[in-house]
This record gives sequence, C-alpha cells and structure tokens, in this order.
Amino acid sequence: MNYIVDSVDSALKLLSHVAEHPGLGVTELANQLGINKSRAYRMLCTLELHRFVVQDTRASTYALGPQAFVIGVAAAQQNTLVRSAQKHMLALNQAINENVVLRVREGLETVCVARCESTHEMRMIGAVGNRRSLNSGASGKILLAFAPDAVRTEYFAHLKKLPQPPDLMKLVDELDVIVRRGYAVSVGEVTAGAVAISVPVRDMSGQAVAAISVSGPEMRISRIEIPDYLERLQACSRTISAELGYTAPQMNPQPA
Repeated sequence: MNYIVDSVDSALKLLSHVAEHPGLGVTELANQLGINKSRAYRMLCTLELHRFVVQDTRASTYALGPQAFVIGVAAAQQNTLVRSAQKHMLALNQAINENVVLRVREGLETVCVARCESTHEMRMIGAVGNRRSLNSGASGKILLAFAPDAVRTEYFAHLKKLPQPPDLMKLVDELDVIVRRGYAVSVGEVTAGAVAISVPVRDMSGQAVAAISVSGPEMRISRIEIPDYLERLQACSRTISAELGYTAPQMNPQPA
C-alpha cells in the first residue's frame, strides 16, 4: 500500500528545489519541477505562510525563509555526525585558515552537511546543502572509493549512459589507489586553481559515512604543504570517527 501523500510530496520537492536553487520565480520553479504553474504558486503561498520560503517582491523570486533555518539548525544539532564533527572541523579551520568541509553521499550525489570558512579574501565559496555528482572532487572520490560495491556498480552504469562516458577502467584504478592510500587529492577539478585534500570519516561499523576535506587556492596549498595538511586532516578524521564509535584495527607488531 502506498502511504505517500501526493500534495505533501510535491510541496517538499518544491521546498528542496528552492533550497538548492534560490532566486527563481514561480514560472521557472514550475517548469523545472514539471508541475502546473498555478499549483506551484499555491504551494509557494502555503510555504510562505508558514515562513519556509520568502518572496522577493521586487524580483518575484523565492528563497528559504526563517522557519527553514530553524529546521536546519535543529537538524544539525540532532545529527550525531555533524554535531561530533563541527568542533573538530572548527579547530582545524582555525589552525590552518582554509576551508574545512564535510560531505556525505546521498544516492549518486554528495551533499555538504557542514563547513568552516577560511577568512582569506581569496577562498572557495560554497554552502551547506550544496550537491555534486558522486566522484566530483576529492570528497566525491573518497565517498565513491569507499562506497559499497552496489553503489559503485550503480554509478558506473550511470556513467555508461552519458553521451561521453569516462574511461571506467582508469576510474577503477584511480579509486583502488585512493582506497590503498586512504586519501584523495584533486587539483582544479571542481574550481580552477583550487586544491582539495579529503579523507574518510568512519562510524562504529567501520563504514565510511562521510568525507572531510581541506580546500584552498593552489597558491597557498602547494605540493609542499599537502603532507602537513593531510596529516592534520587525518588526525581530525580519527577524532571524529572515534566519537562516532569507530575503533581502528590494531597493527600487529613486526617481529624483531
């Protein structure tokens, strides 16, 4: 039996679309979601009544309202991963003054769930809730490399359907290297001139539930700085993982 309420389902999809694409008008929102314009307008009016969205009356566009932020803050406080990670992310951010970002996998995408910004004038701009295709950037590569085999299979099948699919054998080799090393580095992959370093965060089961990364312009994160930043990032990840209940396997001592 299907217990989904169609009107609620549509309203939540509309709210999510406003969150991910602020500044669109009712016509654009209706077209992108494939719904009737008058229905989209009625749902927006209802969401506005409950302060989940607000309308810019001058431009007739919509953005998230104050109630959406109340929900977002409550979700962050209640989410064990984010709650455990934030203080350690902030400590790392203050130590190196570069962006520190936490992303999780949702389907075949990654979503930013927490970030601490650099105070430098030149920095990578982003926002919590930002989505990317899985395997995009260092964090995406981590989340794909350590994903269950079923997820890899589904993602590769998705790539094969693209007009210009990538070299899958090359991608498999790259992911295998990331698993062996335990980290990923990307240079200019998402943003030109930007460097990102990422490592997995694990939970009690040992699964990689998130990817934590440091990112900044190549002029500040050169190959010389990467080992130091990686060491700090790995220490941050170990601390967060430990708070989530992860116990790293003990290394057997080598015989003398």
